[in-house]
This record gives sequence, C-alpha cells and structure tokens, in this order.
Amino acid sequence: MPDGARTRERAQRRRSPRVGRHRGEVERGDFARTFSALGNLAYEGAQVSAKAVDVETGQVLVAIDDRIVLPTASIGKILLLIEISARLTGRDDAGYGILDKTPRDLVGDSGVWQHLQAPSLPVADLATLIGATSDNLATNVLLRQVGLDAVRTRAESLGLMSTALLDHVRDTRGPDDAPQLSVGSAAELSWLLAALARGEIVDPLTSGRVLGWLSLNTDLSMVASAFGLDPLSHRGPEHHTQVINKTGTDLGVRAEVGVLRGSRASVAYAVAVQFSDENLSDRLRVLDAMRTIGYDVLEYVH
Repeated sequence: MPDGARTRERAQRRRSPRVGRHRGEVERGDFARTFSALGNLAYEGAQVSAKAVDVETGQVLVAIDDRIVLPTASIGKILLLIEISARLTGRDDAGYGILDKTPRDLVGDSGVWQHLQAPSLPVADLATLIGATSDNLATNVLLRQVGLDAVRTRAESLGLMSTALLDHVRDTRGPDDAPQLSVGSAAELSWLLAALARGEIVDPLTSGRVLGWLSLNTDLSMVASAFGLDPLSHRGPEHHTQVINKTGTDLGVRAEVGVLRGSRASVAYAVAVQFSDENLSDRLRVLDAMRTIGYDVLEYVH
C-alpha cells in the first residue's frame, strides 16, 4: 500500500467513532442500566464481569471486564455436557449404558438424584438431570465415567483457554483440592453459548442436544428472572421469548450464561459476580443487578 494511502487510512480510523473498552454500540438499547448496576457492585468491592453479543451478527452489545477469569461454580458443567453429547453423537461406548451411584460419588446441595431411590440411571438421563437441576451427584457419576481430563481436552479443542471445569463436586474443599469447581471468562462463555445456539460446537447434533438439556434448567433466579417465564416450563417460546441458560451458585459467587431468543434478535450473555456474601442484603444487591442485565437483554431482543 502506498504511503499516502496508509496515511489516509490511519486518519480515517482516528476520525471514526471508537468503541470504549467497557462498552459496545447497539442499535437499540444502550445497556446503560447494566453499566450502572454492575458499576455499583464494583464500587462496593465486588468483582464483576459481563458480556452480551448478538448471536446472528456477532455484534458486542456490552463488555465489562469480560476477559478476567472468575469462579463460575456449576457453569463449568456445560463442558461436561458437551463431552457427553459428543460421545453420544460419535456412538462412543462411554456415552451409553446405565451408571450406578456409589458412595464416593455422593455429594449434597443441588440436584434430585440424591433424593431418589433409583440406584442407576442411563447416561442421557444423568445429563438431563444436570441440565434441569445442576445435579451434583449426576455430575460426579458422569465425570467418573468419562474422566476430568477428557473434559479438559474437549474444552481446549474448542479454543477455551480461560474456561474450565477444574474438579469433581465436593461438599468441602481441602488445601489439596482445586479452590473452585469451575472458572471462566465472560468473553469465552458468551462465545460458547452463541456457538451452541448456531450449532457450531462439534456439530449441529451435538450442539442441539446440549441446548436441549440446558433448556430444562429450573433456575431462573438471576439474569433470567427478568424474562417473566415459568421456571418449570419454558422450553417453548412464550410471548415470543425463549431462554436457554445455566447458572452457577456458591458462597460469594453468582454467575449465569444463556441465550435469549426474542421476536427481533437472539442474544448470548455471560455474567459472573464474586462478592462478599456476609449478609442477605449483599446477596440481594447482586441478584437485583443481574436482573437488571436481564431487562436490558430482553429489551434488545424485542
């Protein structure tokens, strides 16, 4: 390129409107409420990270410290579901069969299998339990079947460098255990959900199966609380609105990733907040902020 042309090109770039490091331009809705809500949390001492992108165009709608790595609790289970779905697609023997729960798999907190009499369930049913209730026992049994290394290898093959499932689910974490169940960046997680929605993770069949499991999620307490949907029945569109999401909850951690489809657009989003969970008011402020993000996303898709 001649020097004169390069000079004109650089001048044109300088004159063009610039997108701020923490902000993206949008056609409708400026996500001002999101910036204000998350900014207030950060001012109070929380670590916040968020990103939302238009699934079809790839346009960045909002990006707030989206490359920092934060604990994401159960969101890392999505990587396990991708590995299981890929094995089902490939007719790998490890993706089939009926698996038993054993004493070393037992863990409390989220999930229903620990409360059921059934000692064994098919692999696909265990994935369904994870999608619907983030079932910890089902997670441990599936991890025992496929191995944590395989899940890590799958994540790396997808190009994920900052997002990982680090460990089995544990009731308590000792000094020799991974400090978190999973970690991730909003940049990678929003990309992952958008790619799933476009059928690009492994192949359309594998992506669609993962989305089917996640569509059963009963936790609409965070970002998705703004969408007005029935937590127990929202697989189909209602008022031209459909959400597919996964949440992560731990002491001092609230995170959610998802895809919201509306009448005009679809948005993939990822939000993580690490905060001082010393009292109920701290937690409620975080949930209020996450709901505010949901309002901005909802406004955009309609």
